[in-house]
Amino acid sequence: MADVNTIRSTAGARAADIDAGLRAHMNKVYGTMSVGMLITFAAAWALSGLAVTDAPTQYPVGNGEFLTGLGYALYASPLKYVVIFAPLAFVFGLGAAINRMSAATAQTVFYVFAAVMGVSISSIFLVYTSYSIAQIFLITSIAFAGLSLWGYTTKKDISGWGTFLIMGVVGLVVASIVNLFLQSGALMFAISSIGVLIFAGLTAYDTQRIKTEYLAHAHHGDTEWLGKAAIMGALSLYINFINMFMMLLQLFGSRE
Repeated sequence: MADVNTIRSTAGARAADIDAGLRAHMNKVYGTMSVGMLITFAAAWALSGLAVTDAPTQYPVGNGEFLTGLGYALYASPLKYVVIFAPLAFVFGLGAAINRMSAATAQTVFYVFAAVMGVSISSIFLVYTSYSIAQIFLITSIAFAGLSLWGYTTKKDISGWGTFLIMGVVGLVVASIVNLFLQSGALMFAISSIGVLIFAGLTAYDTQRIKTEYLAHAHHGDTEWLGKAAIMGALSLYINFINMFMMLLQLFGSRE
């Protein structure tokens, strides 16, 4: 009987250690994501001054505002396509090279990516009112928190959603590239509406996937792998949040 009690006690202690480790892992995921989000919006806000009223140039954007030279380069010249697609290149590059990086290097690359994303979305301050941006950000935050909490706590296995959702993302990317040339308002509305649903689903799916992957590897004690897994988890959730925010802004944001 003593042996049985010892086994149960050991198993209980091990389960408690895994639970504590999972909480620490998820805190790191959300913490890394939050820092990345702050960097993104700091970078975007810093570039909002590229439209000025007190020193007009030859680059008008309406409402009595004019782009500075840097603003024109980022938003109106062919360089804008580099700015648009640079975050996508970072995502693929980080995903391909992370196994050769240390966890610290991967975290630094993630923060650089967050800054580049801020540059890429900085034009929202030229298009939408500051109040509207803040309002949509709050709505996105509440929705994201609820979806992620559900993905973490649900007993339902939603791993089967992955293939369908990834196919949906590929479709959105293709449609968005096509619409860069078509400039169709109806297609943009469809992309944004469907995109909100897809990234909402991905938020719950990725949260459960991050949790499941940790539980599958917790017994190995590979701290380097866990560190990289936390960064890639933060990247996944960060991308979901940013895309939900941008698509909700396109649907409901008040324009300048």
